[in-house]
Amino acid sequence: MIVLFLSNQHFIRGFLGDVIVIGLIYSVLKIFLDTRPSKLIVYVLLFAYAVEFLQYLNLVEMLGLKDYKLARIVIGTTFDFKDLLAYTIGALLVFLIERYKTVRG
Repeated sequence: MIVLFLSNQHFIRGFLGDVIVIGLIYSVLKIFLDTRPSKLIVYVLLFAYAVEFLQYLNLVEMLGLKDYKLARIVIGTTFDFKDLLAYTIGALLVFLIERYKTVRG
C-alpha cells in the first residue's frame, strides 16, 4: 500500500516502509510459528538481509521478471545500505515491543 499510494514520499516509501515491513513479516510468522520472539526476530532480520543481498545480485533481472511490476515491488530491484539500517531498526522496535509486553504481561 505504501508503494502504491505514497511512492512520491521518499522517506515513507524508502525507509519507513522497510522499518514497518519487518514488524509485518514478524507478526504474520508469529501466528504460525511457536518459537521464542527473539529467535523469530533474528530469522526475520536475516531473511530481510538476504532479500536485500539478492537485490544486489539483480535477482529480478536474473529470473527474467523485470517486466512484472509485482515482482519488482515484492523482491525489489535496488540494493541500498540504508535498507539494511531500516530493517535493523524495525527488528529492534519489534524486540523492544515484545520485551515491553513480557515485562507488562
